[in-house]
Amino acid sequence: MTWLSRLLASALGCAGLIAAGAWGPAQAQSAQPLEYVALGDSFAAAPLVPQPDPANLACLRSLSNYPHVAARALGARLTDVSCSGAKVTDFGGRQFGLVPPQYQALSETTDVVSLTIGGNDTDLVTRAISCVNLLPEPVGTSCADRLTAGGRDQIAADIDRWAPSLGRALDEIHRRAPHAKVFVVGYGSYIQDGGCFPRQPIWARDATYIQGSVNRLGDALRAQAAAHDAVFVDTAPLSAGHDSCAPAGTRYLEGLVPSSPALPLHPNAAGSAAFGTALAETVRAAL
Repeated sequence: MTWLSRLLASALGCAGLIAAGAWGPAQAQSAQPLEYVALGDSFAAAPLVPQPDPANLACLRSLSNYPHVAARALGARLTDVSCSGAKVTDFGGRQFGLVPPQYQALSETTDVVSLTIGGNDTDLVTRAISCVNLLPEPVGTSCADRLTAGGRDQIAADIDRWAPSLGRALDEIHRRAPHAKVFVVGYGSYIQDGGCFPRQPIWARDATYIQGSVNRLGDALRAQAAAHDAVFVDTAPLSAGHDSCAPAGTRYLEGLVPSSPALPLHPNAAGSAAFGTALAETVRAAL
């Protein structure tokens, strides 16, 4: 072999090594599906929406919930530990005494984390149910009057007091999954301003108050996400017009008497599909 041949062979070998170093790992990495972990409460779990997840029947988790929709859209490998009734303390503790802590699903290989949490911590669902009035005013009592008596808004105070615990949870998620991008998915538009009595048996002012409280919780989720290196996914504009006052078949969130398989005051299959698609689009944009 001449010196020129040896030089060309050496040059081609170096070029091959450079190409392998530059493209090989990237190609190998891109071939691997995203490792996606879904945390959260019943808004994420979508209880009673077909089909139930047999992995943990106690959590009433659906295989059609928004994490599963997002995972399919992203081609991601999903570990879904969302659980109906969860509070932020259940991220680190055993829910119902038997469901493992949700944090256990996180690891250094996790790429994406989503969560919806706070509705149970602030008793929003039970307080919304307490707003039911089957008869029009003045026969009954107003939950808005009761929960804001004396000039103190009990739900607002509970949201403000709880919000920092979400920030601490986000910090812990980052610690356990240091390479992951974290997405906080907000609660949607449950009922239109002024309600739709008697279609939904909540007086107009109570409907406005309850949705205002949901919006306040959404603002807290957004603020904590921004302060703790997470992305907020706002489902309120997406579900506006698809709330519990919308005609059956167009709702994303069910009312006190569901029009499709879902737990009252929770996402149905259409809502879960819409929220999961929005989450997947946000993940793509962020990554």
